[in-house]
Amino acid sequence: MRRDSTTLPGNVLQQHDDPEQPTPHPRTFIQTPVSNGCEERSEAGPAFPCTSCLRGAACTQCTHKLNNIMGCFLKKFDNFLNRSFYKLGFTIANHYGYFIIVPVFLSAILATGFQRIKYEDDPEYLFSPTTGFARNERAIIEENFFLNFSSDFHPSRITRTGRFARLIITAKDEGTLLRAHVWDDMIKLNQLVHSVSVDLENDRHVRYDDLCAIWDSKCYENNVLGLQDFMPRIENGTFNLTYPLMLNPTTFETYVFPHFFGGTVLTNDSMVVSVKALSIFYWLKTNTAKQDADASLWEEALLKEMDNRDFGSISVARFVSRTLETELENNTNSVVPFIGVTLTIMILFSVCSVMMGDWVRTKPWLGFLGVISANLACAASFGFLIYLGVEFIGINMASPFLMLGIGIDDTFVMLAAWRRTRLQDSVQERMAHTFAEAAVSITITSLTDMISFFVGAITPFPCVQIFCLYTGTAVLVTYAWHITFFGGCLALAGFMEKEQRHGITCRKIKPLSEAVDDGCCYRTFCTGGISEADPWNPIDNKPHAFMVFFRDYVARFLNIPAIKALVIMVFLMYLMVACWGCTMVKEGLERRRLSRDDSYSVHFYDSEDKYFREYPYRIQVAITGDVTYSDPETQKELMALHKKFEGLSYSGGALYTESWLRAWLGFLERNQEYLDINITSEADFCAHLKELYLSGPANPFAQDVKFNENSTRIIASRFIVQTYKILDANADKDMMEAFRKVASDSKFNVTVFNPFFIYFDQYVLVRTTSIQAICLAAGIMMVVSLIFIPNPLCSLWVAFSIVSIEIGVVGYMTLWGVNLDSISMINLIMCIGFSVDFSAHISYAYLAAKVDTPDERVQECLYALGVPIIQGGLSTILGITALILAPSYIFITFFKTVFLVIFFGALHGILLLPVLLSLMGPGSCSKKKPTKHQPPSKTNGHPFFVHGQEISPTGHIDPNSLKIPRPHSVPAAHNGAAPSQVGPVALSRSGAFLASGANAMLASSKEDGNCLEKDLGLGTSGEESSESSLSKGVITRRSGSDIANGTGGRHGLPILEVYSNNGYISDDLEAEERRGKEHRLDRYGEWEDPRRSYHEQRSSAKYSSDHRHGSSRALDQEQPRHSSSRERNVHRSGSSVAHGQRTSSEPRGRYRDHK
Repeated sequence: MRRDSTTLPGNVLQQHDDPEQPTPHPRTFIQTPVSNGCEERSEAGPAFPCTSCLRGAACTQCTHKLNNIMGCFLKKFDNFLNRSFYKLGFTIANHYGYFIIVPVFLSAILATGFQRIKYEDDPEYLFSPTTGFARNERAIIEENFFLNFSSDFHPSRITRTGRFARLIITAKDEGTLLRAHVWDDMIKLNQLVHSVSVDLENDRHVRYDDLCAIWDSKCYENNVLGLQDFMPRIENGTFNLTYPLMLNPTTFETYVFPHFFGGTVLTNDSMVVSVKALSIFYWLKTNTAKQDADASLWEEALLKEMDNRDFGSISVARFVSRTLETELENNTNSVVPFIGVTLTIMILFSVCSVMMGDWVRTKPWLGFLGVISANLACAASFGFLIYLGVEFIGINMASPFLMLGIGIDDTFVMLAAWRRTRLQDSVQERMAHTFAEAAVSITITSLTDMISFFVGAITPFPCVQIFCLYTGTAVLVTYAWHITFFGGCLALAGFMEKEQRHGITCRKIKPLSEAVDDGCCYRTFCTGGISEADPWNPIDNKPHAFMVFFRDYVARFLNIPAIKALVIMVFLMYLMVACWGCTMVKEGLERRRLSRDDSYSVHFYDSEDKYFREYPYRIQVAITGDVTYSDPETQKELMALHKKFEGLSYSGGALYTESWLRAWLGFLERNQEYLDINITSEADFCAHLKELYLSGPANPFAQDVKFNENSTRIIASRFIVQTYKILDANADKDMMEAFRKVASDSKFNVTVFNPFFIYFDQYVLVRTTSIQAICLAAGIMMVVSLIFIPNPLCSLWVAFSIVSIEIGVVGYMTLWGVNLDSISMINLIMCIGFSVDFSAHISYAYLAAKVDTPDERVQECLYALGVPIIQGGLSTILGITALILAPSYIFITFFKTVFLVIFFGALHGILLLPVLLSLMGPGSCSKKKPTKHQPPSKTNGHPFFVHGQEISPTGHIDPNSLKIPRPHSVPAAHNGAAPSQVGPVALSRSGAFLASGANAMLASSKEDGNCLEKDLGLGTSGEESSESSLSKGVITRRSGSDIANGTGGRHGLPILEVYSNNGYISDDLEAEERRGKEHRLDRYGEWEDPRRSYHEQRSSAKYSSDHRHGSSRALDQEQPRHSSSRERNVHRSGSSVAHGQRTSSEPRGRYRDHK
């Protein structure tokens, strides 16, 4: 075990958390209370302090008892995870080949599932909620009213869009269409459509007339084109068109102009002045699967025929029934070319992020393998679900981009934990400690992300369900692959590092400390690692500059009161703008946004919204159940129901209503003098209705009444209502809810339906579903954070951050042009997991910091988390950057929402949370002043080392007590025996010391580590340390002859033997004790350096003696001569011989465990 820590005054042990930074080597015995419960020794790291007052885990105040019990339980769970992963890391290091090969082999097998892929692109199925009312409403309509496309087709009575083509025609000069030459071009266009043909099997050649829907024994025609004969007169003003209805004076055919004309300008007496757009439909038969397939082929042929075709004076926007399906497929294809670009960017970023100036410890290949691991996981998870029969949708193509960001983040966490292990340990030990630290961190990250996605999988939107199922499974497999595949690769790289091999070329190279005489290029590009002869040389152990930057600059900047006030003011402004944006949320996924930005359908949607929003939809109102239509009172009630629907603000009025009951009652009223019929009974009413009014060809009302088997009762009927001025998606939702409200308030069993209600249902459910899913995910995240951050106040700040980030994302995404729809709902649910990755772990880092003041806690948490948060945020954003290049609203929405949550989450983690925690967090009431950080030195190795209050050899509290000496100032006990009497400071075994009395310094066991020695990277939760440079140097003596009782302190307490960077201990202490030699150095003297000669050490000892006797000469005035590499080797050899106990093969600067 490694022994290295540094004692601080004030009963605080400040431990060293950076193995790359040199530390002093004093050996000190420290007294600590016997602990139990939560303070039981752990391999992982520090015990949690009291969750209320931060007084330490031993706090027994009654108000804090429950919190301590909870912290104890959670601590045991955390220790269990650490022990489990410790063993796993050790196993992977011993058998890394299996852990590399097996994931690759499984990925190759599971990836074969793509050959069975079942691609789903039906927009009605994907984007309509399974629990929506429209599905049931359509089932009721279709159960009672069957529409035969082959004989009795009528567009007002369709329940499914079927197969069709729709053209919106405008003049290229944006003038009126009521001109003869323009109308002639429209007639030519109509002829072109009728002439489009498609070749089918068996050499069949069919055109539109062979596939069209039939009404009155012929194709359902756009009769408005019959105005061609009147167009010259209309153009010169001698023939007027009356709006909204007009009767053809020649054929007596009725024209319903609102169905065809858009952008109509009228005179005061409702005469048409100009028409900006014309809408015409071409309906196809779809009663059988064969008819549907033939119609689909014809639609494709029509689109090809119209591509890049000039139509003279008119511009044509086209749309067919399969346009939405095609556009969803095109959305998928639009992002495929950017997968390679993203892979390249992520590989470059990952490789550059893990590069170091030390060419042995640098791990560029692991950066590359981290990207490979994420891709293998995606292939395996997708193939597995495809084998299970789960449909694949185009939105899933965003998942690999997200997995790249998450996977690279896990790579950073693993590598950061590896770097925090001791370089001198075996690979097995380093892997064990890396996994004990980083694997738990990755587990928490993956757990939060998986929960958020699997919460989305239970929403009623199939597109959300499928995407979240694929992505949640991918997160799970990415986690497993990073633990196994990447863990095996890390172990392999660790063995390369142990053998001093170059991180890129894999050739053995020298450490920098041994390459002094080599060329500049060699020292720059071909040196690294540590020296076997001098493994603790500070030249080979350098601190991380960016971590120091966050501690010494960012944290100190945030600790300025004025800056804290500024941060809070900016946050309040951010929150105000976000809340304002939330009030402007638009709900629903508009059909236009399902198409690529460069699609032909975009022109169609724009034209439709511009010209045809005045009379957009025909609503079917069905009445089912036991209704006596012959009863006059019932008739009045039904007419009142008609008026309620027609009186809605979204209704076009009675003029546009098609009602068989109103027409039948009007017929009876007008002809009662000539009709001698009795309709008082229900049977007579039905018989006369069927015989006199519903008979005959091409009667649309015949499709609106359903009789029982013997035609004596009406079991279902319907009427059609026209909507008016539905201008946007919110109006679509309001209109549908208004019609449903009237239906639900009626005493009759009323059902309202339009085929577009299937899509409008998402507008109604997306808000409530999003709120429910977000609240559920946030609640689960709070529980998870409470498990790993057992402090209610910190958990409260985590919840506050989640709410703040979600409000910010919703508000600013609205201002950025993103609707609240099924696509953004996926991202909002996903963002819950991402926001926890920042806020929860910053809170834990602040809580776990073993310092006294809030300002120091801010410095500690930013020192540990500043760099990983930036790295993780950048990796996630870079992973999705390519999505913004795709001309698709779906993928651009993914980029916008993920960018917002990562950006806001990083700002919350780095700026806001530290400020809030320092003002209103645990320990915020502390009045202690922060300590000043000093640069590392051999006497002050750790940046948080603080000198004692006394500088004399005796303490100011007990003048008679001796100052605790440094290792080489220990007078040796004869034969290693314990002293005969125990005083305030007494010698223990082998010349060790026991500190007692008021000056005793309490040291924590591993679970009480007095430093934030955790690699809290993005996605880490502050799990226990992997025993880096601080905790490995602690040895506890608990019983037997190892315990010596001090007279001035508590009796029977265990002794902790603490080493501070024993790499500077150059001699065998036992041999030194046997020789009875004393090398006493003053507190401000230099430590014995194994690279210095015996004579130089003697000279330094003499100087130290002078200094103790009152010399005021500063230590730094003595400038030792710099020796060459050859001279240093001679000095090492001389020192070894001078001490007489170390063999020539035994490396200098190393230590042996004392028995």
